[in-house]
Amino acid sequence: MSKAWTLKDIPSLAGKRVIVTGANSGIGWHAALELTRAGAEVTIASRNAAKAEDAARRILAIVPDAKVNTGKLDLSNPASVKAFTESQLASLRPIDVLINNAGVMALPNRRESVDGHEMQFATNVLGPYRLTALLLPALLRSAAPRVVTVASGTHAMGGPVPIADLDSKQGYKPIKAYAKTKLANVLVARELQRRAGDRLLSVICHPGASKTNLFADTSALMLLSVFALYPLIQDAAMGAEPTLMAATSKNVGPGGYYGPGGFMRLRGHPSEDKTALLADDAEAGRILVDELERMSGISLVFDAGEAA
Repeated sequence: MSKAWTLKDIPSLAGKRVIVTGANSGIGWHAALELTRAGAEVTIASRNAAKAEDAARRILAIVPDAKVNTGKLDLSNPASVKAFTESQLASLRPIDVLINNAGVMALPNRRESVDGHEMQFATNVLGPYRLTALLLPALLRSAAPRVVTVASGTHAMGGPVPIADLDSKQGYKPIKAYAKTKLANVLVARELQRRAGDRLLSVICHPGASKTNLFADTSALMLLSVFALYPLIQDAAMGAEPTLMAATSKNVGPGGYYGPGGFMRLRGHPSEDKTALLADDAEAGRILVDELERMSGISLVFDAGEAA
């Protein structure tokens, strides 16, 4: 049996520039902490600027010489995504790792973003797609760029594929809508890898059953499910390990999927995992990314490091 991956396996990240979305708390914060501890310059991207600043202060209290920045980013708002990416591109410096961690889960009622999309889809799928596509010029300046997508084991319930009714206009069920966004995350990440070829590494992870602030605004059924699993739920620091493995390990593969390796893949140190078969549907991934390009007006462009 191979040795389990742990935080000790994170290499030196000195000189690396990393962006982590939703890193003001939970899994994202613990990932940002360990990345700065390893020497990376980390930007905490959060829709709440005050919480992002507080998160940075908490990291600096633990790692006094940490290189940590903050940026305001509301993934559900196209103007916010545009403003954030422009601020990150302005320096012309490479971005080595983008971690698409932020999300919302099983919102109890159907809500819409400022541009009229269902909020889970807008925050979990369309926003991260916009962010990734717009940051491609800086990612492609890195010698070994990497995009990490935080998905969920619930992606297996998100079918059928190709995914239809992305905005859940034909009936909104909180957990089903969430699972659909997590399936979309996997499909988009793998289509990103296919289109990028060897220009970047696209890796997927999931935290298993971990304590996060997603439970603060979720459906009653999701809370009941969490209660049933409570004895198995691990803390956010352990939940961040698959993200950190995906972001730093030399042993992860293109389009690979990584999560806790312990009981029922819900807890424990991370290892390679398998997605549901429907998440391997390349045609569904192509159709979905084509639709995201149409919705956003932004394409994934890898020529000469310039995005449309």
